[in-house]
Amino acid sequence: MRIGVTGLARAGKTVLLTSIAAALSAPGALGGRIRRAAVAPAGADALPRFDQAAHLAALAATPPRWPARTDTVSLLALDLELAPFRLPTGALPPRRVRLELLDYPGEWLLDLPLLSLSFADWSDSVLRRLERPELADAARGFLGFAAALPAQAAADEALAASGHRLYVATLTRLRDAHGLSLLQPGRFLMPPPGPAAPWMAFFPLRGTSPLAGLLRRRYDAYVAATRDALLSPSFGRIDRLVVLADLLGALHTGPDAFADAQAALGAASSALRWQGDWLQTVASLAALRLPPRVIRRVAYVASKADHVSERQRGNLAALMGALTGQADARISSRGRDRSFAVAAARCTEDFVWTLDGHPVSAVRGRLLGDERLTRSYPGEVPDRPPGREFWSHPFLALPAFEPARLPDGGRGGVPQIGLEAMLGFLLEDLL
Repeated sequence: MRIGVTGLARAGKTVLLTSIAAALSAPGALGGRIRRAAVAPAGADALPRFDQAAHLAALAATPPRWPARTDTVSLLALDLELAPFRLPTGALPPRRVRLELLDYPGEWLLDLPLLSLSFADWSDSVLRRLERPELADAARGFLGFAAALPAQAAADEALAASGHRLYVATLTRLRDAHGLSLLQPGRFLMPPPGPAAPWMAFFPLRGTSPLAGLLRRRYDAYVAATRDALLSPSFGRIDRLVVLADLLGALHTGPDAFADAQAALGAASSALRWQGDWLQTVASLAALRLPPRVIRRVAYVASKADHVSERQRGNLAALMGALTGQADARISSRGRDRSFAVAAARCTEDFVWTLDGHPVSAVRGRLLGDERLTRSYPGEVPDRPPGREFWSHPFLALPAFEPARLPDGGRGGVPQIGLEAMLGFLLEDLL
């Protein structure tokens, strides 16, 4: 079984994968249903291996530290021995399963909506967004370049390369300075290994000039490569998916960052719903292509759930469900999608704090580089996308907590919240 783990930027994929491996390897994992787990040897697989030992060592250090984020595709494979089924006539032999966890860049997930967009529609959508007042300053250089191009600009390689560089620089600023996530094409920010193909050098442009024609052909080649990637040895073998997002961080950053996270999650969840659609299967076969493998279960996970108290975590999971369309009865009746609030490596404890004479449910933990406990009350988490009045009373800043100290070097697992419920959903039919 292969589970893809992906998500929006800075959501905590590396910590989640590290904690999953530690949880499954701990004695009595998942209520004793997993008897034994070990990291599988690399064998002849071409995918780079996720460095579980190094990431767990960072969490288990004194003082503990957060693992370095991963910036490419990697694979964590575990050999599991499952508890045997018990029949009236006796127990069956233990079952052995290889569980593969693929660290899949969230930037690539956000390319899936491009499969149904023409170059003209994509260009118009991107440019209208960049021209909005709140983003125009960050995109000024690129927008000025595009506006200065003549109506019949030649299909010139130098122009295509210059526009591409300016567009990638704009996407980078929007990610790093504005905290945005819905930035396409995603492989511009997270290129695959190896030299870039020549058709990667494109950018959004309106009109029917020869240059626009060149960019359209390159965009079409990019979309074709994205479609082929769905059948690749990496994504093509995924049959479960985890989509991770830091909704608390988006709420704290402000309405623009939250609206962007909402749009990114909506686009990703909509793009994933074609999985299993018989019309897509017929269309693939008509084009002499194999249909992509069905992703049978998707867990949408709001990370850093320990930054709010227990009574707020149900709202956090419900907010993730609202952003990914799980209120749709047709979708939820299939039981294929479910939302969770998870802290992969817990770094706070709950306590009651008195603010202005009133008790509130808060959390406390150690700041990075500080032995003292710091209290935090971020405020009330909405259970649906908030209205305008919510933003008039912003949350307090989210502290940068250090991970909790790990007993026994992490061999008994990593303290977490909600991880077992997520794993139980993803592995339910297997267990």
